[in-house]
Amino acid sequence: MIEARGLTKVYGGKTAVDGVSFTVEAGRVTGFLGPNGAGKSTTMRMIMGLDRPTSGTVTVNGVPFDRHQAPLRDVGVLLDAKAVHTSRSAYNHLLAMAATHGIPKKRVREVIEMTGLADVARKKVGGFSLGMGQRLGIAAALLGDPQTVILDEPVNGLDPEGVVWVRNLVKYLAAEGRTVFLSSHLMSEMALTADHLIVIGRGRIIADAPIQEIITGRGRIRTRVRTDQPDQLLRLLAGDGVSVEMQENELLEVTGLDPRHIARTALDHRVMIYELTPLQASLEEAYMELTKDEVEYHSLITAGATAPAQSGGN
Repeated sequence: MIEARGLTKVYGGKTAVDGVSFTVEAGRVTGFLGPNGAGKSTTMRMIMGLDRPTSGTVTVNGVPFDRHQAPLRDVGVLLDAKAVHTSRSAYNHLLAMAATHGIPKKRVREVIEMTGLADVARKKVGGFSLGMGQRLGIAAALLGDPQTVILDEPVNGLDPEGVVWVRNLVKYLAAEGRTVFLSSHLMSEMALTADHLIVIGRGRIIADAPIQEIITGRGRIRTRVRTDQPDQLLRLLAGDGVSVEMQENELLEVTGLDPRHIARTALDHRVMIYELTPLQASLEEAYMELTKDEVEYHSLITAGATAPAQSGGN
């Protein structure tokens, strides 16, 4: 379990994390989301003891991370997969980590097999692709068979097979009763993987709930309506906060109205409806609605404008 209480971090005059409190419980996959600059990375660094809080506390399995006697056995972490000695082989990198905690060579071989690194285990890490580097970072996180696993962008650079493997892995770890804390910018993947979400914006927690509750609570109601009088129904439904789009000849998509209201309006005006299908909101839609006022950096491309070319040196 991970517990944060009043966690705050101030850099100079800027408050990066502002009194956040949350609990990451064992036995489920908890996703951690937030726009760029929201305080997500700073929060994860404080959990790992890499940044000291200005105030507040955060514990992992009941104690601060830096007080764990054998941290690899208690907490497995992937924060930066590139933080490795590039001239070492994957096997020697893991072996060196294992030696610091008295972890047997057998376990090194197990995580190499588990993460699909067997064929490249003796090759230098400096020649690894981004995806293979991610697999090595996950192997390192699992090396001590920890009770708590923290993974920052674990599917970054992985091919589709690797993405599915990570998804199944974290679900398996949670099913074993472990604490799994996962961040990702891939909303579609988070929707398939997480059971619970914590969302941070401008340094504060703006949502902490089961993923389905966030989707249904924040995503706007959308309904597919098929009728042979689409123009008339469009005029009847249009109003403040309501969007009606013509999808094809007799098909409308209505956003912002309950399907029962649509049906009642059609009946009152004798408009025949052949289809009335509520559409499930996506996590991406719910997230965008939730964080629309919390984004620090905004982009704007107007209709007909040419997007600027990306420049180097960033």
